[in-house]
Amino acid sequence: MNLSLQGKHALVCGSTQGIGKACALELAKMGATITLVARNETELLKIRDELDTTSKQVHRILVADFSDPEQLRMKLKLHLNNLQVHILLNNTGGPPAGSITDAKTEEFLSAFNNHLICNHILAQAVLQGMKDEKYGRIVNIISTSVKQPLKNLGVSNTIRAAVANWSKTLATEVAGFGITVNNVLPGATNTTRIQGILEVRADKTGKAIEELRTEMMMEIPMQRFAEASEIANAVAFLCSPAAAYITGINLPVDGGRTGCL
Repeated sequence: MNLSLQGKHALVCGSTQGIGKACALELAKMGATITLVARNETELLKIRDELDTTSKQVHRILVADFSDPEQLRMKLKLHLNNLQVHILLNNTGGPPAGSITDAKTEEFLSAFNNHLICNHILAQAVLQGMKDEKYGRIVNIISTSVKQPLKNLGVSNTIRAAVANWSKTLATEVAGFGITVNNVLPGATNTTRIQGILEVRADKTGKAIEELRTEMMMEIPMQRFAEASEIANAVAFLCSPAAAYITGINLPVDGGRTGCL
């Protein structure tokens, strides 16, 4: 099985922490050159120094704020000038938890820009190069809510579904160029995101965070949260040459929690 990414360049978004960082580390181990994308330059430089360079990679950073899609478009144009990208990992922190009935319209608009619009800008920036190379991997980190909406995540459920449908449509359009587009759907994962969700639930219910954590784990057949590295393993496979005939899928990595097929 060919899992080597030597000679490949990966653009990894949200890569200073959590799942994004874990994916960058894993792709670098497989030989890819990485461009780390996030808002915090100091953290980006720190993570860049942690990346594997066994294949003599020269890793880069791109400082960008997804709350400003047009700024992202401009920075990509400057950064990607004559730079080939083979792998795009779309990964952005999820919208705040909360019921859909309490959600403000601007929350939907902000999340739509941060997720779908920025994903689209990123994809458009790299697609022609992928077509020229006849090799492209676009992986979107979304959520299991794509298959089964989650309680108290009204805005997130709505926007994640839009991203999944955008991804499926794109997968169909670019498959003939050797480009695959897939979604990885993490379940509860040991990141700052899950901590934030637990804190919101604790405020609403009056329960202790550790009690809520245990309750969430008991809903998972494996009875534990995922580690970010376990999500990264799935992403890395989908980015590899071995996954060339897999496209347009939603892959839950959730310990069996999602109840539907």
